[in-house]
Amino acid sequence: MIKGLIFDYGGTLDSRGIHWSEVIWDGYREAAVPVTKEQFREAYVYGERELARTRHILPHHTFRDLLDIKMRIELRYLAEQGLFTVRQADQWVPVIAGYCYRFAKNCVEEARMVLALLYNEYPIVLVSNFYGNIEAVLNDFGIAKYFDKIVESAVVGVRKPDPQIFTLGVEALGLKPDEVLVVGDSYTKDIEPALKAGCHAVWLKGKGWTDKEDAIEYPHTIRKLGELLDSSILKN
Repeated sequence: MIKGLIFDYGGTLDSRGIHWSEVIWDGYREAAVPVTKEQFREAYVYGERELARTRHILPHHTFRDLLDIKMRIELRYLAEQGLFTVRQADQWVPVIAGYCYRFAKNCVEEARMVLALLYNEYPIVLVSNFYGNIEAVLNDFGIAKYFDKIVESAVVGVRKPDPQIFTLGVEALGLKPDEVLVVGDSYTKDIEPALKAGCHAVWLKGKGWTDKEDAIEYPHTIRKLGELLDSSILKN
């Protein structure tokens, strides 16, 4: 019997299971940035590594702040490759960041209804690979109240796919692993490590980072977060 829930954040609550690289790529196309998807993906990886290497994101930064910083890092990297000027890069930053922020806000509004219903029946913990500002993000979107505790990688020093981060989530719930259901959008970073930690897991499956992960089949898969309410795992 499920007695508590663990939710991932990025990709699960703020993008309908779609990998954030795909959302940002749509933002690039909206802004008509003259790069190929391969060039974009290289910049995306560079940006993620730079954010992990250097503390650009501070605890008070909202998601819009984060997007502005991330887009500036990516676009200036591409400008350094000679694809366009730094001035052009800086002009595209607010366009892409604004597109992505609006997309995330709409997704979180959809997720809010599901969280509200589940919070009436279960304690909920958030377990996320994030930059140290997840509380500011949750407060900005108005959903912090649905999480009893937060386990954030930048704070606890453990990152997915290490199963230990889900063990910390289980401990925060005060339950046994087999009493906990994990909900995430990444099979390799959420589902596999959650199962290794002894939890149950539901995969919110959208467009992933690789075709290999997209091809994976898993019995407890949903395409919309609202389908979780009728999940056989929760009903058993």
